[in-house]
Amino acid sequence: MLHQIEEPCSLGAHAAVIVPPTWIIKVKKPQVISIAGDELELGWAGDGPGWAGDWSPSENLGFFHFYWEGWQNSLKASNRKKKRTSFKRKASKRGTEQENKGRPFVIKPISSPLMKPLLVFVNPKSGGNQGTKVLQMFMWYLNPRQVFDLSQEGPKDALELYRKVPNLRILACGGDGTVGWILSILDELQLSPQPPVGVLPLGTGNDLARTLNWGGGYTDEPVSKILCQVEDGTIVQLDRWNLHVERNPDLPPEELEDGVCKLPLNVFNNYFSLGFDAHVTLEFHESREANPEKFNSRFRNKMFYAGAAFSDFLQRSSRDLSKHVKVVCDGTDLTPKIQELKFQCIVFLNIPRYCAGTMPWGNPGDHHDFEPQRHDDGYIEVIGFTMASLAALQVGGHGERLHQCREVMLLTYKSIPMQVDGEPCRLAPAMIRISLRNQANMVQKSKRRTSMPLLNDIHQVAAADLRRVSAPPGSFTTYLAFVLVQVLVQVLDMNCLTNDSPNSPIAHVLLSPAVVLWGI
Repeated sequence: MLHQIEEPCSLGAHAAVIVPPTWIIKVKKPQVISIAGDELELGWAGDGPGWAGDWSPSENLGFFHFYWEGWQNSLKASNRKKKRTSFKRKASKRGTEQENKGRPFVIKPISSPLMKPLLVFVNPKSGGNQGTKVLQMFMWYLNPRQVFDLSQEGPKDALELYRKVPNLRILACGGDGTVGWILSILDELQLSPQPPVGVLPLGTGNDLARTLNWGGGYTDEPVSKILCQVEDGTIVQLDRWNLHVERNPDLPPEELEDGVCKLPLNVFNNYFSLGFDAHVTLEFHESREANPEKFNSRFRNKMFYAGAAFSDFLQRSSRDLSKHVKVVCDGTDLTPKIQELKFQCIVFLNIPRYCAGTMPWGNPGDHHDFEPQRHDDGYIEVIGFTMASLAALQVGGHGERLHQCREVMLLTYKSIPMQVDGEPCRLAPAMIRISLRNQANMVQKSKRRTSMPLLNDIHQVAAADLRRVSAPPGSFTTYLAFVLVQVLVQVLDMNCLTNDSPNSPIAHVLLSPAVVLWGI
C-alpha cells in the first residue's frame, strides 16, 4: 500500500494539458514584527541569499535600528498632525489591496514538446448558470491554479504569470466579448509567440465560436472531450481590425454635439455595422441598463429583440441611412451604389457568421468579382442590406456584396447607431478609418468525422415509422410555410418600393396563401 502511494502521479489521460504541481513554486512571505499596533517588515523569512536569515547579527541589528528610527519619526509626525491618521489608513488599505493581488506562487515550467499546458478563463455571467457549472468542472479535471474566474479578476495577471510557459494554449469560456477581452490583453502584453485561443461558447450568438467549429453554445458536452478537442485543435489565424475615429472635418463643431465621440471598442474581430441592426441592439442595451431585472432570461431577451426590430421596421428609422454616409473602399467610392439601392444597414464583416449564425456574404460561386470569404486573408467584406434582404438571412439568403478591401474610409453626416462586435452606441458625425491591425492565433476545432459512416452510425428504421412521419404530396410543413411567408414579405416590400399600395389586388393575391397556411 505504501509503495502505491509513493508512486509518482501520471496526471491521467489529460496530462498534456495539465500544469504539473512541480511547476508551481511557493513564494515565501516577508517576516513582519508588530510594535505598538504597527507592523515593520524586516526581511524575507526563510533560507536563501538576500533573506534576513543569512545576515550577520550586526547587520540584522543595523537593519532593525534603521526601521526603528523610521517608525519613531513617523509616529512623532502623526502625533503632531492628527489629521494625517485617516490619510495613512487609506494608504495602508490600498497597499494591502495591492499586496493581496500578488499571488503566493510563481510558475517555473519545464519545457516538453509533448505538453500543451492549458489556461482556462471562465466568465460565469455568460449563459446563465452554465458558466458557474463549467468553472467547477474544469477545477475538477485540471490543476485549480490554471483555471481562472473572470468575475473575480481580469485575465492580465494570469497571462503575466504564465507568459514564459512554452506551447501554452488558452480556452475562453464565454461569449465573443470574452474572447475579444482576452485577445486585447494578449496584444497589450505582447507575448511572443502569442498563445492560441480556443472558445467554449456560453450564452447565445457566439458567431466567432461558430466560425471556429465550436458551435453556437455549450450543450453539456463532457469536459474530458472538450480538453481533447483543445489539445488536438488546429491553429489558424484571425484577422483583427482597427477602428480609428475622428470628428467629421466637413461639418462645423455645432453639428457634432449629438451622440458620443468614440466607439465602445477600437478593435473588432467579428464585424462592425451601422443602421438597422445597430439601432435594435442599442435599444436592447439601453433598456437592459435601465431595468436589468426584466432581462434575466434568454426568452425575454429574444422577445425584446423581436419587438424592437418590428417597431423599427414600422417606423423605418433607418430608411435614410444611405443619405448620410460616404463609404470609400481601397479608393473606390461606393456611395452612389449605396444611395441607389437605399440600404438600411451596412456591415463590415471579418468572419463568415453574423447575427447568431447567418451567413450574409453567402457563396459567390461563379461570381468572378468576389472571392469566398476567409477570416485570415487580410480582406474585409462590405455588405449592404435592405429590410427584405435582412429577412432573407434567416432562410439562407445573403446581402448585397459591395466590396472586398484592405482599408475603408467611412464618413457619417448625422448621429447614427453603430455596433462593434455587439457593443452598441450612437456615434456623432465622424470619420472612421478601418485598417488591418494584426492576426491572432486561434484554436479551430478539428472535424474528425470521415465521409464513410461508422458501423455504429447506421440505424434501421421500420417502414411503419417512415409512413407515420411522412407528409402526403402537396402538403406544407411549418418550416416551408415560414419560408414562403418570408418570400411573400420580400415581394410585398418590393411592391411597396414601386409605389404600389399594400391594399392593391396583387397584395391580396400574394397574402391569400399565407392566410391559408397559417389559419388566420
